Amino acid sequence: MIILKNKSIISLIIFCSFLFCCISSQAQHTPHIRVGVFEADVTPPIGSPVASAITRSIVDPLSARGIVLLIDNQAPVVLCAVDWIGIANEGQDEWKKKLAEAAHTTIDRVSVHALHQHDGVSCDFTMEKIMKEYHIDNLPFDDAFLYKAIQNVADSVAAASLNTVEVTDIGFGQAKVEKVASNRRILGPDGKVSLIRWSSKNDSATIAAPEGLVDPWLKCVSLWSKDKPIAVITFYATHPQSYYGQGDVTCEFIGIARNRRQKSLGGLPHIHFNGAGGNITTGKYNDGSEAARQALAKRVETAMREAWEHTEKTPVTKNVGWKSRRVTLPLGKNVVEEKLRSVLADEKATHNQKLSAAEKLAWYQRWKEGANIRVSAVRLGKVWLLNLPGELFVEYQLKAQQMKPGEEVCTAAYEEYGPGYIGTAIAYTQGGYETSDLNSGVAPKVEAVLTKAIKKVLK
Repeated sequence: MIILKNKSIISLIIFCSFLFCCISSQAQHTPHIRVGVFEADVTPPIGSPVASAITRSIVDPLSARGIVLLIDNQAPVVLCAVDWIGIANEGQDEWKKKLAEAAHTTIDRVSVHALHQHDGVSCDFTMEKIMKEYHIDNLPFDDAFLYKAIQNVADSVAAASLNTVEVTDIGFGQAKVEKVASNRRILGPDGKVSLIRWSSKNDSATIAAPEGLVDPWLKCVSLWSKDKPIAVITFYATHPQSYYGQGDVTCEFIGIARNRRQKSLGGLPHIHFNGAGGNITTGKYNDGSEAARQALAKRVETAMREAWEHTEKTPVTKNVGWKSRRVTLPLGKNVVEEKLRSVLADEKATHNQKLSAAEKLAWYQRWKEGANIRVSAVRLGKVWLLNLPGELFVEYQLKAQQMKPGEEVCTAAYEEYGPGYIGTAIAYTQGGYETSDLNSGVAPKVEAVLTKAIKKVLK
């Protein structure tokens, strides 16, 4: 009896040891991450419409850049930044569909962002259908070019998916950007917007006013294969406008800085995302001249270099992955179908009024159909890449950072462009350009909806 009891104990000890080893092995498992990098030309041809004019010259080419990220046996994740002003509604659908097919993944794992250069391209096939329905001339879209550009990017994504490199380390660094960003909503003593600071051509009062709430930090994430860098990804929040509106296509000062950094690092791919800069411009430091554009580019380039030089590498850990959450944004009270259709049918309405009505009717139709907005994040250890919609106020970016103390949250906004400006709840009581009329397609409670979704994907 004693011998049998001892054998049972020994067997139990062996079994428990085996179980512990299995659990320990799983806990210590380091995921395998591979990444492919892509870049494609998305420059419109001469004669093609851009945001405020018809293309008459190409000052700087436009590009779409990004990564295809493979984590263990999960479906690939695609992150893409495009030198266009905005990609909305069925435009977003087409981009995500083509890029998902190219990467052999699903559309909910594709995130496409505009950098919002105002001499860039707009892409909204829903809005285009509405304008054609009302026989509105001078469409701001060039279908032949748009579909070709999307396919060019998809081809680059497909090639990147077949040419991936193992990621062993994640790098992170940051630096302050001096004399670029300023808040454009200048509040008076009553807490209301008293002055608006545009991207350029401001008066002495708006230039002299304090810089206001901004996020001065440019964040730099890098992917490494041992001691060899694979790609650099930077994030900074501001409207990237120095001057625009004549049809001279440019990737603006933010793209100029990015391109120079890529060249200075011997061609190391550099991808840049615009943060939550809906209420941020360069207006305090920009007079709208070519000299100012180059000065702004130099300041951003300097911060990019300093952030790179301050980079600290961390080996890939088990804490990596992708989270995505669908949200329905509350509709703005000014987005009323009957009123919008009335403007579109009014022969006396100006072309710009009809453009604005078509833009918001497109958003309304998508909202009515139940089209969901996605909030998503890639976790790379203590670094998070957060993807958010619209022309988002900087407060969202700062709030997201506060949710992860001791970690780094890098925000890319300007994904789904359909809702336009997305302010905070209090902003809708303060007046100002962004939250007035049809500039914003959402209601004040959007802050609670988005904040909840951000918490979910950063959890």
